[in-house]
Amino acid sequence: MNKGFGKNWLTVGVLLFLWSILVIPSSVVGECTCEEEEENEGGEEAAVALKYKITALGTILVAGAIGVTIPTLGKIKRFSALSPERDFFFLVKAFSGGVILSTAFIHVLPDAFEKLTSPCLKEHPWADFPFTGFVAMLSAIATLMVDSLATAYFGHTGNGNISQDKIEEGVDHVHLHTHGTHGHSHGSTSSSDSTQLLRHRIISQVLELGIVVHSVIIGISLGASESPKTIKPLIAALTFHQFFEGMGLGGCISQAKFNRRAVVTMAVFFTLTTPVGIAIGIGISNAYKENSPRALIVEGVMNATSSGILIYMSLVDLLAADFINSRVQQSGRLQFGAYTSLLLGAACMSILAKWA
Repeated sequence: MNKGFGKNWLTVGVLLFLWSILVIPSSVVGECTCEEEEENEGGEEAAVALKYKITALGTILVAGAIGVTIPTLGKIKRFSALSPERDFFFLVKAFSGGVILSTAFIHVLPDAFEKLTSPCLKEHPWADFPFTGFVAMLSAIATLMVDSLATAYFGHTGNGNISQDKIEEGVDHVHLHTHGTHGHSHGSTSSSDSTQLLRHRIISQVLELGIVVHSVIIGISLGASESPKTIKPLIAALTFHQFFEGMGLGGCISQAKFNRRAVVTMAVFFTLTTPVGIAIGIGISNAYKENSPRALIVEGVMNATSSGILIYMSLVDLLAADFINSRVQQSGRLQFGAYTSLLLGAACMSILAKWA
């Protein structure tokens, strides 16, 4: 594996995160052409709303940290059941895949449709073409291209060699490499393991970028709201939302077997996105116009983009990859458990749509 692989993708992620922090808030501040549905009744309501926002910031931060950490605990002997080598890990991964798939279809995509079909937008061109589905489709295709090209590129530049930190305490190192020139029989197995590890690393980083996009949007929307009635039910819903998404991402990070520093960086990056979005929303709440055309377009396009990424990643890289795994295919019990976990994860996230 090219040692710069993880750093390159983390750098891209940080840059996109900074872009979202700098560009999105400035894009959604502007004059509103539609009358706001609810007007803020005095400073007392704003003060109550601020208390709820601060509560949301703390609970979502903790929930995200716990969720993304749980699947990575497999390296600890006490939590060995969560190791990627155990059957239970497939169940956790299927549950998380259902959560992410439901997030895309039930939460993110409908929000994108609502924003881009708003009566506050001009009828032409927004009412003339289904831009939400179009953007989501392009996003899924772009994710496929990035997924494929990144795998091919790093597969070639890595020359089949992967040096990975062993999970336990990060002290010992396992070197996977081919021995074609020496004629050893385990060369093809090592090469296969190297390719699989490469796929897990790409999947985890692309998935994190997709989650980050809509997490920032969610945070800004909540932080900018001045209605306690709107914010209060969102606290519990988004707390569970962040927890479940963290489990999905944490499972991918665990399989990728990054070194400890990269794992911590990715976990912290995910954990902070929604709270940072909330903080930004609080900062721009006085100037934020939820129904302004610019805000609607920016949020709608970003949500549509995020939904395309999440739909592709959940179906292709998370669920399909595991369900066609020979280990699952050869065990009827494990198959049943995985299907049940998938449906349970999708159901839990779908139910949250009632409040989120």
